[in-house]
Amino acid sequence: MELRWAKKLLLTGGVLLVPVFALVTSVVFWPGVLLKAYSWYMCLSQGVAVRYSHSASYRFCYSTRGTPGCATPTLLLLHGFSTSKEMWLSVIKETHLLPLELERLCRDWVGQYLPRNLHVVCLDMPGHEGTSRTGAEDYSIQGQARRVHQFVRSVGLDKSPFHLVGTSMGGNVAGVYAGLYPADVCSLTLVCPAGLVYPTESSFIALLKELDLEKPIAPSKPIPLIPTSMQELEAMLKLCCYKSPKIPRQFLRGLLANRIPNNNFYREVFLAIIGEKSRHSLQQHLNLITAPLQVIWGKNDQILDVSGAAVIQKVLPHCQVDLLDNCGHAIALERPRKFANLVLDFHNKAKKQA
Repeated sequence: MELRWAKKLLLTGGVLLVPVFALVTSVVFWPGVLLKAYSWYMCLSQGVAVRYSHSASYRFCYSTRGTPGCATPTLLLLHGFSTSKEMWLSVIKETHLLPLELERLCRDWVGQYLPRNLHVVCLDMPGHEGTSRTGAEDYSIQGQARRVHQFVRSVGLDKSPFHLVGTSMGGNVAGVYAGLYPADVCSLTLVCPAGLVYPTESSFIALLKELDLEKPIAPSKPIPLIPTSMQELEAMLKLCCYKSPKIPRQFLRGLLANRIPNNNFYREVFLAIIGEKSRHSLQQHLNLITAPLQVIWGKNDQILDVSGAAVIQKVLPHCQVDLLDNCGHAIALERPRKFANLVLDFHNKAKKQA
């Protein structure tokens, strides 16, 4: 009898050890796979569904939560360079089921930031994550704006005006989109947007000048936003954030492992958005923006200097400007609750004024 129970205990223990072993193995040997699995779990726990839409042969990947309604405009979110729709998960809602190290990092990320009755759509920008890759023409700012418009029509968002939000490269695209397709946009939020002539030079722009943008950038030449090593990744995070986030090293390894296979694509996009046609796209389209406008910027942004807010305000003096103390370029990561509250307040104000 004792022998039989011993066998059962051994068998049960073996079954329980399998997932534990798989988890440990993933952390040690395949941190990138673990990070993707974690993003999938975050989507599932927050009620966010990943979907695909096709327009001819082109495929869009996006995530969505809630259902569209006439009373409340949809919130369409456009991410920045070399990230994905998953960057908005910390803004939509933070869960409490995090590793201990991340719990400490995210201890103020509690509660629901965007209400569940709000229809939220987060798009993978052209070529990023699950959206089709084509060529440089689609990666220019106007090319991306045209693709976003194609997406809007493919999922029926053009049936009623929506609130458009874009950060960094996505902010450049969002501003150009609002200028080109004003009937689609009922309100607009630009977060540390690219595409302006900045009165003050940022640390990142200074680094770019060392690359000599007027000449082709050699493939061997490192680009600060396209890391190829842990050291370069840590330098990028330090550049993007006011305070370098204390992320466990295995998570950093996973992030780097998932980025490196896409580095050639990132380089192609980077060269397209800093090219002559795209470099100042937002600046060139500011006077076409008619929707109520909100500008959010971190005062300590080292990527795109906060002086860009005054540039926008000079052209569009009625815009609302919100500047955040002790915050860098990655506002959605550093201050998700504050960011969500600012967007919601402006969203509701614009809705009442409509």
